[in-house]
Amino acid sequence: MKKEIAIGIVAGLLAYLYYTGYNITPLIIIGVLGFAAFVISKKKGLLKLDTHSQVVENREINFEDIGGQDTAKQELKEALEFLLKSSSITQMGIRPLKGILLTGPPGTGKTLLARAAAGYSDAVFLATSGSEFIEMYAGVGAQRVRTLFKSAREIAKKQKKNRTIIFIDEIEVLGGKRGSHSSHLEYDQTLNQLLVEMDGLTNDKNIQILIVAATNRADLLDSALLRPGRFDRIVKVDLPDKESRLAILNLHCRNKPLAADVDIEEIAAGTYGFSGAHLESLTNEAAILALRDNCAVISQGHLREAVDKVILGEKLSSRANKETLRRVAIHEAGHAFISEFLNPGSVDQVTVTSRGNALGYVRHTQKEDQQLFTKTALEKQIMILLAGAVSEDILLGERSTGAANDFQQALNMTERIVMSGLSRLGVVSAEVLPKHELFMVYQEILQALEIKTHEILSRSKQALDRIINTLETSEKISGAELRRVIGTGGNEGSIVA
Repeated sequence: MKKEIAIGIVAGLLAYLYYTGYNITPLIIIGVLGFAAFVISKKKGLLKLDTHSQVVENREINFEDIGGQDTAKQELKEALEFLLKSSSITQMGIRPLKGILLTGPPGTGKTLLARAAAGYSDAVFLATSGSEFIEMYAGVGAQRVRTLFKSAREIAKKQKKNRTIIFIDEIEVLGGKRGSHSSHLEYDQTLNQLLVEMDGLTNDKNIQILIVAATNRADLLDSALLRPGRFDRIVKVDLPDKESRLAILNLHCRNKPLAADVDIEEIAAGTYGFSGAHLESLTNEAAILALRDNCAVISQGHLREAVDKVILGEKLSSRANKETLRRVAIHEAGHAFISEFLNPGSVDQVTVTSRGNALGYVRHTQKEDQQLFTKTALEKQIMILLAGAVSEDILLGERSTGAANDFQQALNMTERIVMSGLSRLGVVSAEVLPKHELFMVYQEILQALEIKTHEILSRSKQALDRIINTLETSEKISGAELRRVIGTGGNEGSIVA
């Protein structure tokens, strides 16, 4: 009400001055400038971090609720002992840890690990992200950092706890290398304030603060942030291996009704490269598929279908015409046949059902996660990638654009062979090797493997035809059925043409 009265008085005064012949233009300009200054100052005040909204109620998340990541959990537990046994740690003359950096791909459980750490140590848990600290106004980010640490202590005292964990997600936004932002120094000022606050963490003996940060771009972080005394531990939270995937799947299937024939281990083996978030989505999609089919339990088929959906998306409603379907079947049959010929038992499923941008695909089963590859193993993978286009060449007389992605992957693996010193050039560097020489070596490797692939498929047309006919009829074939169709006994070279 007071605001409306004041506006009315000012408007009336301006009107009176205008009608009496007074030049009110300077007054209007001064008023506009004053109002703009007021709004900006008010906005700066509002931009201060509302840390109370960042406090997360930890709903009993324990390390046991996180599947896999045993090494990361062990590293965190060891670091948390400094909070739980601070008195005995001090007697040993050990400096408490100030920060733990969790690095790894998205969806691997970094945030969950931080929340489990708070539950494990019975600490107040404050969560924020690096982007919350950066604004266009100079000094705002640094003020937010100061407010965050001040509030961490105040909230701990209010809740009568003596330890707090501050979790900063996407810390590469806040802690990027100084000098990389040439437009203004706001980023650098914010990072400098964070470094100052971390240096002062040991001053308060009553409230212990541990910084846990997460990033998937550790290469972007400033070196001052990573030195000992700030982030003392760098914990790698990587994609889960087969055993970890099995543990994660079992964890997410606890509250879901599974059929008696469900084999979770088979699904774990067929999901190489999946993160924890992918696996959670897989089990959720399987439950949705079961509900869609009016099934009371989730079957193995639902889980296998969910794997495809997570990788490539939902099935497309439009069905490819007969000519396209045959070409796709020929293409995928080539991939599947060569894969089984070179690595018996490696094919999990072949389909020509369109999903996303893929008209068809072959899903492979890896018995164990490979970290190292020999030249022979890489050459086999290249032959499998080339087999689709070669199969089109043999049976249709020409190739299609569907092999573009296969060729790109084949080139990447060829580069890996050359840069690993496995080609005729021996140990080389891409920086000093002439591009023409590099191109010639790539061509030699790819042409030799293409000829070899062509020879195998040319003498196996009957087996290819059987695969193609099955795919054209049913649009999908399992690995076991594929091996029965082409007559393999499970040993390399035993495929009957």
